[in-house]
Amino acid sequence: MLRRQFVAGALLLAFILQGAALAQTGLYSAPKEALDKIRDEGMNRSQYMQTLSFLTDNIGGRLTGSPNMKRANEWTRDKMKEWGMQNTHLESWGPFGRGWALRKFTAAVVDPQYIPVIAYPNAWSPSTKGPVTSEVVYLDTKTDADFAKYKGQLAGKIVLLSGERPMPAVDTALMSRYSDEALAKMASAAMPAASDGSGLPPAAAIKQFVDGFNQNVRRTKFLQGEGAAVAMYNSGQGSGGTLFVQGANVAYEMPTEIKSINDIFDSPAFQPQNKKYESNMMPQVTVASEDYNRLVRMIKNGAKPKMTVEVDAQYFDDDPMQYNTIAEIPGTDPALKYEVVMLGAHLDSWHSSTGATDNGAGSAAVMEAARIILASGLKPRRTIRVALWSGEEQGLFGSTNYVKQHFGEKKNGTLVKGPDYDKLAGYFNLDNGTGKIRGVYLQGNANIKPLFESWLSPFADLGAKTVTLSNTGGTDHLAFDGIGLPGFQFIQDEIEYSSRTHHSNQDNFDRIQADDMKQASTVIAAFVYQTAMMDGKLPRKN
Repeated sequence: MLRRQFVAGALLLAFILQGAALAQTGLYSAPKEALDKIRDEGMNRSQYMQTLSFLTDNIGGRLTGSPNMKRANEWTRDKMKEWGMQNTHLESWGPFGRGWALRKFTAAVVDPQYIPVIAYPNAWSPSTKGPVTSEVVYLDTKTDADFAKYKGQLAGKIVLLSGERPMPAVDTALMSRYSDEALAKMASAAMPAASDGSGLPPAAAIKQFVDGFNQNVRRTKFLQGEGAAVAMYNSGQGSGGTLFVQGANVAYEMPTEIKSINDIFDSPAFQPQNKKYESNMMPQVTVASEDYNRLVRMIKNGAKPKMTVEVDAQYFDDDPMQYNTIAEIPGTDPALKYEVVMLGAHLDSWHSSTGATDNGAGSAAVMEAARIILASGLKPRRTIRVALWSGEEQGLFGSTNYVKQHFGEKKNGTLVKGPDYDKLAGYFNLDNGTGKIRGVYLQGNANIKPLFESWLSPFADLGAKTVTLSNTGGTDHLAFDGIGLPGFQFIQDEIEYSSRTHHSNQDNFDRIQADDMKQASTVIAAFVYQTAMMDGKLPRKN
């Protein structure tokens, strides 16, 4: 009896304290009528798929610096203006470097028989000197000493630089969603450990990465010195003809001492867009593993296959700057309209497909969320600002530069606030493919947990109910979170993201799940609207 009374009293006290904490944060729960309008517009009159189809099918892949990227910037700006948003403009950052686009590409085995090959040039790869028809050589080296046996044998040749990749049977589903058990585990996660700010994995993993990377650089330098015509790489993942391809390899060794993630992104090794490193690159192509492995086996079996390869690419040096697309729904409260709620996603993509799940999906969702608020006739107190970032795939450049210009940065561990630091109410990001929203990563912000739990509750029947203290990385909320601003990424179902579409030649419109993205757009709209309506800004970390 006494124990029951004690427990009941403790629960009551906890409830009172939680209520007091929520009151201090300026908790605002939108009236049911407003949320019903958002849900009705988002789920029953969605324009999401039309927006995404034009972005991916008509414009296509959006490599940072390419003509398609600029076209996407301008089209999204004009589309949001057409919907009634204001202050629509492109905001520059940089310099980034040169653009790149593919004009023509051919890759096929022509001897001892004709074999079509599934392949794609790495972004910023130099062009070949017209079509190259030559013997294919497998560079089978384990150490630098192994180079000697290939000396004088590679001039004009097409060279396979990677080893065979094991291709076991696929014994798990390509498509997956979070189970109730997995979500419950996320919800009960402890406060994440404090970061050292480097954003790096353990030192041993970094050493292994750098050693492997620099060994590959030495192999490429050897090819260049020998006058090889084309370097070919095995796709590091994927099967069934799916290949994963990103930027060109720059034959420039990375520093052995790496203290932060910026030491990697700022290294010449990761700057194929920088014109001054053009001499450190050679024409290079990534090949689907089934085709690549066959070539290696043919050579091991004594054949001397020949291929015809042509890479016809164009560089664009006219404008080294890049652009984020910005658009706003103006606030209506005289006291709060100068504060801003932001929602964003990266608009750039890789080049081998149309960038649908990464990250046309997120870009169309945040655009749709803003459209839902406008179409519902709601009048936010704060200004709502959509940002579509460029340069995310090369190192979160668009968002990082924007945050630095507007909100501040850390210098030698000390926060230097920008002019708008105290005006940001919060930032919401979407960048994990085509899955529905299942909840929110809090980035260790325990103060906001009760608030977000209450905002998710109306959408629990749509699968969105999980709030986790855990961090997640790799995308544009990090620029905000890194300087103490409330920046969040939503939890999304995996669907086929890692297994099929992320940075692959299958990242296209047909992989998008329409009902999932209607749900995601609707949930984002509700979060953004409520942030714009509450009395205070979102609580920040202690």
